[in-house]
Amino acid sequence: MAVWARLAAPCGWLRAAGLLGLRSRGGAARACCGAAPLPALRSAHRLPPWRLRVSVADCAQPSRAKGEACAPRSSLPVAVKQEQAAPETVSDLSAAKLYEDWDDVPPSSALEEISEEEAVKIIADPLLPPQSSTLRDYVDHSETLTKLVHLGVDLSQVEKRQKDVGIEDSQLGPFLTKNPYILGEDLEALETRVAYLKSKKFGNAEITQMVSRAPYLLLFSVERLDNRLGFLKNELGLSVKKTKDLVIRFPRLLTGKLEPVKENLQVCQVEFGFQRNEVQQIAFKTPKILTASKKRLRQTFDYLHNIMGIPHNMLTRFPQVFNSKLLRIKERHMFLIFLGRAQYDPTQPSYISLDQLVSLPDEVFCTEIAKASIQDFEKFLKTI
Repeated sequence: MAVWARLAAPCGWLRAAGLLGLRSRGGAARACCGAAPLPALRSAHRLPPWRLRVSVADCAQPSRAKGEACAPRSSLPVAVKQEQAAPETVSDLSAAKLYEDWDDVPPSSALEEISEEEAVKIIADPLLPPQSSTLRDYVDHSETLTKLVHLGVDLSQVEKRQKDVGIEDSQLGPFLTKNPYILGEDLEALETRVAYLKSKKFGNAEITQMVSRAPYLLLFSVERLDNRLGFLKNELGLSVKKTKDLVIRFPRLLTGKLEPVKENLQVCQVEFGFQRNEVQQIAFKTPKILTASKKRLRQTFDYLHNIMGIPHNMLTRFPQVFNSKLLRIKERHMFLIFLGRAQYDPTQPSYISLDQLVSLPDEVFCTEIAKASIQDFEKFLKTI
């Protein structure tokens, strides 16, 4: 008898359930004639058909009295032994039929073809509006705006009195992502801060550039902005015009911490041995040095000055070399040494400037500076 037919026979499925550890809600096995039918067992426990390879004999006995409850003919160990001795397989059922019978449909593939009827039923999320005059259209698409609304920020009040600082619509989303707190600022305070920057002769385009590069700028009060400008002017010894030009190019000097700036200025003068006027030139040309990691600055200076032999005046002339990765400097310098072309003295033939050393792409550096092929450079890198 096939396994499914046997399990559907009176009391047969009950013994299978007992072997698999299934129990009735009452804790005791019911009589075979009062037990739930097989479909109920399938629905409740979702057992895959290949797990029910249990050999269970029909408990119906010819000599049993009518209405007498059936009892298992053997204990659990015997039943297990029977299963091991004569396992049954389900070879006449296809996998699709098993999935259909046991409600265990395999996951669909992303590459699976679907019909046109199924395709038209797919509902896609609404697209983000490319342009809008109200923030309301973006609330459902922005987690930041949603949280602001939940916190009680009235976005409509922000829209009523717009203070345009020149940020393009396409940049508004990234700006609010970086600084959503500006939506909670008092509008009069924002107008006062913009007016202060204009009083310091910052133009509209310059203010736009500063706010875009330093999103937290307008969160600073007029007093703090004024103190920051005064600090940079006095510490670097720059003129008002040069101080303004410095913060336009690197406005994070106005919003970042002042301690790293003080420490890096001290490192350049005391540890590296630059003169004050040289530090001014380095900071003005490459202001990012003022907030760079002191460890990285020390490692770069040590390699350039002590290994490559670059003097202070050349480093002052090309301070952008401090912004380059030290590994890039090492690889190119060692390749030039290998080729016999490592010449950084401007008074000598075949002079190579620090700007050419670090700023050119690999292909241009190899062909125009090293006079070699990019393949030669790549092979050389594998040897170091």
